[in-house]
Amino acid sequence: MKQGIVDHIDRQLLKELQENADLSQRQLADRIGISQNACWRRLQALTAAGVLRGATARLDRQQLGLGLVVFVMLRTRHHSADWIAQFRRHVLTIPEVVDFHRIGGDYDYQLKVVTEDMASYDGVYQRLIEKVELDSVTSYFAMEAIAEGRPLPL
Repeated sequence: MKQGIVDHIDRQLLKELQENADLSQRQLADRIGISQNACWRRLQALTAAGVLRGATARLDRQQLGLGLVVFVMLRTRHHSADWIAQFRRHVLTIPEVVDFHRIGGDYDYQLKVVTEDMASYDGVYQRLIEKVELDSVTSYFAMEAIAEGRPLPL
């Protein structure tokens, strides 16, 4: 596989894996209509190219007592390379931050925080602001997850 080239068979493989990463290579090959060896070679090539980065388990956060989802919008006045590196390292030490993006627009960063309840979110907030200076922190609390963890559109 040439780097950056993903053909329609690769896309079918990836779609199937996004739906169910527990499929065996035999099952995957059968669903796509290719041999098991061809399936294995394609999976190896996708992994080597960095397109396929392992398999993970999808967990039910409600059943684990993680009922609060908060979208945190951050604005800063600091944009030096040193500040950004320190900020990124600090945020990545907070396990409740499950998504972390630098964004354009009125805010500089967006975090998705998953935690138990408001009291535990306050603890996350306190850890977030303790080591880096931020201009503003705005929190939006999710009332309902309509679609979460959807597959990539291939």
